[in-house]
Amino acid sequence: MATVELRFSAQPEHVRTARLVAAAVARRAGVEEAVLDEVRLAVGEACSRAVGLHRSNGLTAPVRVVLTEEEKLFSIEVGDEVPGPAGGSSEPVPGMDAALDPDADGEDEMGLAVISGLVDDVSVTSGESGGTIRMRWPVTGVSDLP
Repeated sequence: MATVELRFSAQPEHVRTARLVAAAVARRAGVEEAVLDEVRLAVGEACSRAVGLHRSNGLTAPVRVVLTEEEKLFSIEVGDEVPGPAGGSSEPVPGMDAALDPDADGEDEMGLAVISGLVDDVSVTSGESGGTIRMRWPVTGVSDLP
């Protein structure tokens, strides 16, 4: 299992870099070429959401992106450090409604809706130490990662 971890300060200009890294690692992991735009867009939405949450809550902690290549799966986790409901939640996301904080603003809801439209296998978790959006795609090609 190969893993790449990226941390960046919560600045909008770093989201583009995260998208480019995610697409490059997904390509090397064997994600189909036709799906790479979806990977890029979904990571951009998830990272933009995390940056917005950090900035609106006055956090200086970095946004975390973990890209993992497993045997037949490629996953990306985008994490923020904004505390959510105590105990947290973990929901598979058909419409993402169950995973949304009732106090979330419309922009947050829109970003999650876009992600759910781009990614078939997505989950959102939230807890005292922050939230994570986990997205997964099937791997069809042979990896050229060492």
